[in-house]
Amino acid sequence: MNDLATARTHEYERVLSDIIANAERLDILRRLETGGIDPHASSALYALRYAATILWPIVPSAPSPGYRHDNEHLLWLIGNWRDAALGLGEFAPDHPDLQIVTDTTPPS
Repeated sequence: MNDLATARTHEYERVLSDIIANAERLDILRRLETGGIDPHASSALYALRYAATILWPIVPSAPSPGYRHDNEHLLWLIGNWRDAALGLGEFAPDHPDLQIVTDTTPPS
């Protein structure tokens, strides 16, 4: 039983380490050459940080993730960046104004 618990703890450590490493890579990738931020990479980054926040308390050997890691803050970030990545809410693209068409002849 102790071997199983040790193996489980070791796997959690590996998973948490992988999640944090992937979040760090996304943090670099999300910064665009134009100085902007890619909403897709940012959304994924915050989702990974949320996953790390959930796992961190059960991995006794893990140091603090190094970012604000309270659940409410991360859920707020995930929601905002999800909307930006999917073009929802305040991030929805402007739609063109409707125009009245008076010529009903089909184009040739």
